[in-house]
Amino acid sequence: MLTSLQNAKVKEWKKLHKRKYRDMKGQFLVEGVHLVEEVLKSDWDVVELIFREGTEFPFPEGIRVTEVSGQVFAAIAETETPQGIAALVKQKKLSYTPGNLTLMIDAVQDPGNIGTLIRTADAAGFDDVILGTGCVDLYNDKVIRSTQGSIFHVPIHTGDLQKYINHMKKHNVEIWAAALQKATPFQQLETPGKAGLIVGNEGQGIKEDLISQSDQRVYIPIYGQAESLNVAIAGAVLMYHLRG
Repeated sequence: MLTSLQNAKVKEWKKLHKRKYRDMKGQFLVEGVHLVEEVLKSDWDVVELIFREGTEFPFPEGIRVTEVSGQVFAAIAETETPQGIAALVKQKKLSYTPGNLTLMIDAVQDPGNIGTLIRTADAAGFDDVILGTGCVDLYNDKVIRSTQGSIFHVPIHTGDLQKYINHMKKHNVEIWAAALQKATPFQQLETPGKAGLIVGNEGQGIKEDLISQSDQRVYIPIYGQAESLNVAIAGAVLMYHLRG
């Protein structure tokens, strides 16, 4: 059992709280019973399971398991009330082939919004999610928790959205951009066979150069006094509309 905060392994785990170390190592931590169960059910590569002394968990065979003291687990945990189980997981690089439904996220900074969008894309049966430049890190602890495990179920890509849009257009994917100017209420539009939906930054919206590449600018009518909809809520409405 590891009991020292000065242990080299413990120090490496703690470094994974920062994006640069996650990227450098190509690994990240997943914490909590539900998320650990979800990653174990998926095809993601679990390097090691870490559990706090006294924690009950159905440990699978073939995966390294390390027991740690309560003090050590508290140091590597990022939740206020840790459940005593975590997994060290390898990051995943995926190739992208346009499917029928793709969600593109442009420069969304809030981890809860990113996680909720991924979770909703999973629920709505989208084929892929793409995080564009300027988005919060996919492997941020709050993002992972907000996905409720959907990070392990729907393919997620990162990079320049313009390149993905160019690729989609070659495969006859219709691009929809959630925008306010020169836009059509989504209810008035028929859903295409293949669609890529772009949603944008909480304050600035979608970058103009991306909007200009869209085939349809769509908006969600507001009937009350609210100034706008949260990006994750707006994304949910449009994703389910595209789902048909």
